[in-house]
Order: sequence, then C-alpha cells, then structure tokens
Amino acid sequence: MTVNDRQPAGANPLRSRAWFGDGGKNGFIARHSLRAMGRGGHNFDGRPVIGICNTYSELTPCNGHLQILADAVKRGVLQAGGFPLEFPAMSLGEPIMRPTTMLYRNLAAMEIEEQIRANPLDAVVLLTGCDKTTPAALMGAASAGVPALVFTGGPTLNGRFRGRAVGSGTDVWRMTEELRAGTVTQEEFTEFETALTRSAGHCMTMGTASTMACLTEALGMMVPGGSGLPAVDSRRGTLAEETGMRAVELAGSDLTPQRIMTRAAFENAIRINAAIGGSTNAVLHLLALAGRLGVPLALDDFDRLGAELPLLIDLMPSGRFLMEEFAYAGGLPALINDLRDHLHHDTVTVTGRSLVDNCAGAEVHDREVIRPLDRPVQPAGTGTAVLRGNLAPDGAVIKQSAADPKLLSHTGPALVFDSLEDYLAVAEDPDLDITADTVLVVRNTGPRGYPGMPEVGNVQLPKKLLDAGVRDLVRISDARMSGTAYGTCVLHVAPEAAVGGPLALVRTGDSVRLDVPARRLDVLVGDDELERRRAAWQPPRAPAERGWSYLYDRHVTQADTGVDLDFLRGATDSTPPRQAF
Repeated sequence: MTVNDRQPAGANPLRSRAWFGDGGKNGFIARHSLRAMGRGGHNFDGRPVIGICNTYSELTPCNGHLQILADAVKRGVLQAGGFPLEFPAMSLGEPIMRPTTMLYRNLAAMEIEEQIRANPLDAVVLLTGCDKTTPAALMGAASAGVPALVFTGGPTLNGRFRGRAVGSGTDVWRMTEELRAGTVTQEEFTEFETALTRSAGHCMTMGTASTMACLTEALGMMVPGGSGLPAVDSRRGTLAEETGMRAVELAGSDLTPQRIMTRAAFENAIRINAAIGGSTNAVLHLLALAGRLGVPLALDDFDRLGAELPLLIDLMPSGRFLMEEFAYAGGLPALINDLRDHLHHDTVTVTGRSLVDNCAGAEVHDREVIRPLDRPVQPAGTGTAVLRGNLAPDGAVIKQSAADPKLLSHTGPALVFDSLEDYLAVAEDPDLDITADTVLVVRNTGPRGYPGMPEVGNVQLPKKLLDAGVRDLVRISDARMSGTAYGTCVLHVAPEAAVGGPLALVRTGDSVRLDVPARRLDVLVGDDELERRRAAWQPPRAPAERGWSYLYDRHVTQADTGVDLDFLRGATDSTPPRQAF
C-alpha cells in the first residue's frame, strides 16, 4: 500500500499528506523525525493524524488527571485506524494563576490555533477542564478551521463536610464570610478545606467550568453525555475512547467548528444556559467565540433568549444539589430531551446528527434535580439579565437567580473605591461608613483596568455588616465573578472605568438606582455634572510596556464583545503553511 492509498473516496484531502505524503526531502524529514520516537512506517501510509491537545498541568489541579483521558483518547484513535499525536497547550488554572486566568484566555486560544495550523493534523481532540481552558480551546479550534472535538475532564465528586454535601466555590464563599463573622472557627474552616475536594476534576457546582462543559455539549462540540459525568467515573474513559474514534471519522470531512457552531447552535446554548443556571462568564466566552466564527451574536440576545426558559436544574449556587446528582439524574442529554420543543432541531453536532436527535429518548431519573417545565426551580426571566443605563451604556449583567430578590430593585448611596486593594484595606474597619442600603462600587477591575477582568465582582461584605447579620449587598463593578458565587452583583459594566466609561465618574454619595425588572442601571446625577467630571478624569494606570500584557492592553475589546483581541475576530484558515525546507 502506498502512502496515498488510504485516503477515503470522496473525502477532502487530509492535511497531513502535505507533510507525510511528500516523497522528497520535506516528507523524509517529517517521517524520519517521528521514527526517532518509535513511530513505524505504517503511521505514514495515509491514515488520519489526530492531534490530542492536552491542557494538563500540575499548576492546574482541575486538569491534573487529563493524562489518563489522553491515553483513553489515543486508544480510540488507534482502534479506528488513526495516528494519535499528543501536544501540550498553555494550562490556565483558576485557583492558582494571578492576577487572573482571564488575562491569558486569548493567549491560550491563539497558541492552540497556531499549533493546529502549523502541524500535520487532520482532526483535533481538545482536553480541557478548568474555567478558561474550555473557551480557549473552542476559540482556538474555531479559528484554525480543522475538524475538532472538545472533551472536558469532568467535575469532582461532591464535597462532604459533617454529614452534608458541600460545593466548591459556593460553600467556600459562604464559609469564608462566616469565618470573618466569627460564626465558624478556624479549626472548622480547616476541616472544611480538607473535606471539600475529594477527587480529580473541576468544580462540581454549576460554576464556569461546569457551565462551559454543558454549553460545549449544547453547541455540538462534544459527544453526548460528556459534560456531566464525574472525573473519576469509569464511563468518562469510555466516552474519551469514543471521542478518539469519532475524531478519526471526522478527519478530512467538512464537519468543522464553523459548520457546527452556527447562530442556531448559539441560540440553543443560550437557552440551555438559562435552564441550568449557568455562569455569567458564559456570556463573555460565547460572545468571544461567536466573534471568532463571524456569527452575529449580541449581549441582548442573552437576556431575550434566556428569558424564554425557567431555571430547571436545582444546583448550587442557585439551588441545592451538585454535578454528581445532575449526572445521575440523566445529565444534559435528559434536560435537552425535556427541552426539545424549545430548541432548534437543525443544528449538526460532532456526531453528524442534530443536538435533539443525539438526546432523543434520554430519561430523567430524579425530578428533584432536573425539574419539569411546570415545576421549575425559578420561573422564566429570572436568569442572567442585561442592564443598560447611564452607568452602563454598553451593558452590564446580573445573575438574578443568585441574588437577593429584595435587592433587585434598589436605590442607595454609592460608596466608591478606585481599586480592589483600596476596598480590602478598609473592609474590616468597624467604623466604615456603610449600611445595608449602600451601593458598593469597586472599579478599575475590568479588561484593561486590572488588567484581565478578574473574578472579584462578588467582593466580600464589610465585616461591620456581617457582624450585623447582613449577608447581601448591591455591588457594582466592571469585573467578573466566579460562576460558583452568589449575591446581588452587577458585573461586566461596559465601557469599563479604565477606558473612561461612566463608572469612572461615580462619586461616593451619589444615588445609584438598580432596577432589574426594567433592566436599568443609573447614577442619579445630571448630564452636565457628569460631563464636568469626565473633563477632569485621568486614566488610572499606564499601559504595559512589554510582553503579552503589552499586546493585550492595546487590542483587548470590552465586555460587550467578549474581551477578545480585536485582530482575532472573524478569520479562519486551515490551509497548511508553506514548506519548511
């Protein structure tokens, strides 16, 4: 058999043939270099080359088990007659990286895109888990234009503390506040720390990692059922094998991310995000992803489409349970089957079938976890809301299901801090001039202001209020918050303060009105006064002068368009690069 005989009839030419099918010097160099690693000549006979992009790192504990899944994917690739080649990608560990992994999401996406394009890959499996690794992989694959599947590492097992289930993030914020309030001892807090994470995997609440896993499946970029199973469930290994086999089938096909992630697929994902009570971070990631694909998607689509469905999954932080219960109740396929009359049926997925067809017949096994439409956790219209007004002309978001309903319509005096550090320096002060009616504003925490738009929008409450029994407060920022977090937190205010957005003009004592039912966020100050303040405003920080931060500062977009780099939007090219020799 010659090197070209294995090309399936009617398929697109395999990209890898530009490397391994060359009978001259270039092909010789590509083939003999891999022979040095023990790869025999049968690997170069025309079989599809499948890249396995692995975001494993010991600095990213959520992804620390991905090597095991990479081996399972390889088994699937080999069983299907493909040639697997694993490669690393920048790993973004939310719990450890500073100042925030969001600063590096676009860098990781750019690296993944360039690695796919520069190498002899006919299809790619992207192994992800922690918050930003999944959207970075989706964005990179979308821009590279090669057939791709994402496979996430899965959530950890439920935490167990003193006889009850506890969830990562959600219970961390709760226990931390109670420690500061003195209702939990340091010994109890340490015991809780040892009991929270009992296995490999990412956060088991419906935080950003679980949300993006579910939405990857909803977009059609993952095999059915891949989003919910715990990381240590043996069935995840079986799905990883299936993913590897399917990657071989996709190689050389036109079933690329561009064909899968259409406008209809994004609409399905937004509706499903409402039903699962997904993270507000999904708004940024889906907007950025759509921008890569040239799919028209706007911030207001999340409010309009999300309002069509109620919250149906009873998971923390908006509910009671965790991802383990969701998986055992039937997981995302069961929810999708419940919602089939509310979703587009003509979206194609990595299986070659539609999303609805993939999930046809999937059953719900626990109606307390996955609620029916006539018995929701919260009614339609209580998910992520998009606010506008003179404080957020380009929009802001709030997760209603995680907020105190009494604060969703609120007017109070602003207490303004120009940085997170300024606020934290006085947060423990018993004499801080703050009440439960105060609107706490922490600014310069956006894409350019911090930089990187960290998850600090749910800033801790002042100890003075905790001691008084207050457990929520209206908080406004241009930052994000963890999908595991809760509170009446207005986030993603755009334009951000650091570029001169109206949030930069608010002063302590100004009246601020939050009216979520009317979708408004306003400072009750006259236009003339705001213009006077604008004339006196100065940028809070100088742009970075070197490295990635230099590039990021000059090209990052605002929250309403996904915080991507402006020069990465709307271009796809899978053409093999020019020859090296």
